[in-house]
Amino acid sequence: MVGYQAFAELCQSADSDARGHAAHLAALAYLDHRGHAEEHAALYAALIGFLDDPSVKVRAALAFGLLHADTAPRPVILSLLGDSPVISRAVLQYSPVLIDADLAPLIRRGEISDLLAIAQRRSISARLAGMMLEAEQREVSLLLLRRLEVAAPAEVLLALAMRHSGDPQVRGALLARHDLPAQGRLILIRAVAEGLKSCRVVKGSLPSGRLNKILRDSLDTAISVIGEASDGDTRYVDDLAVSENLNTRTLLHALVNGRVLFFCDCIGHLAGVKTEKVFSVLNSGGRATVAALFARAGLAPSVVGLMVRFIQHARMTDLSDDVSARHYVVTALTEELLAEYSNDIPFELEEAFGYLSEQNITLARQAARGVVSAFAEHRMGAFALPAPAEERIALPAA
Repeated sequence: MVGYQAFAELCQSADSDARGHAAHLAALAYLDHRGHAEEHAALYAALIGFLDDPSVKVRAALAFGLLHADTAPRPVILSLLGDSPVISRAVLQYSPVLIDADLAPLIRRGEISDLLAIAQRRSISARLAGMMLEAEQREVSLLLLRRLEVAAPAEVLLALAMRHSGDPQVRGALLARHDLPAQGRLILIRAVAEGLKSCRVVKGSLPSGRLNKILRDSLDTAISVIGEASDGDTRYVDDLAVSENLNTRTLLHALVNGRVLFFCDCIGHLAGVKTEKVFSVLNSGGRATVAALFARAGLAPSVVGLMVRFIQHARMTDLSDDVSARHYVVTALTEELLAEYSNDIPFELEEAFGYLSEQNITLARQAARGVVSAFAEHRMGAFALPAPAEERIALPAA
């Protein structure tokens, strides 16, 4: 507690530190006032008076007292917002009194120091976040993108992905966000693949043919995984169709890996049928009904036959988690194609057959690893015994 006379002496002191102490006390007293309205009005008038103090120390002490309070008087906060940079930036970053209408003009002005201060506020609306991201200030954009709790408009994030897919830091910050649109995520994944393809370490570790195959398989997987997670967002499938990525290979990869919902979205888009209807037909429809659906989607007759066979096999297995089941289905389809066409695969099926052959090798390796490890665990657990010390064989060092 400070007596009024002592407070008046502090206010009239020639020492800026003493006046700053008075300003800070007045701010705290105003925020914590529980007395008569006249006293509150007098404290408010005191705060207004300190705004005209010639010393930045005094005005800074006033701002510090009011900085985090949502009951601070708006006229005082707005006046401090136009004060010297050290004060205005603190007010911008911390004061909960400021609303979007106060901050938007400063964002449009584009001062980097203002943008950085606003980007560190405790709460930022999606509107303000979008405005700051559109300001094209890299440091500010990275700061905002890494704050995963701050929402941003989907169209702004997509535009950033298109413009800055070659920037590794921006790309990583975007990929870490759950609200990045599916189209933007695919753009960034493709940029990652291109970056790996041109990286000297990667190029020196793998032959070009194997590297291209790994990257292509990875992109196929990314397309289906992103599509499965897009929660029925038709724009993603629309973009795939426009960019000619909605092809037989994409459809087969989705089926082989158990991405049924994404496969249904793709077929529904091509056939002009709702996804729910496609799922129902694939789940329980007869061969003729399934074939009619694929034909309506514009697939070639030979591809229709292949897809119908695939669906029949898939109904009896769990392709989403069982690698052995995937290997079995792909092997069965490959052998059926070879038998039906007497080893003379037609042109329309060359892409599909080539994909199945590639996957057969990959899935065989994965299935073999699982079988060998399971067998080893069982046999060693049941029968393996350590040899007596004198009978152990000393192997040469590798």
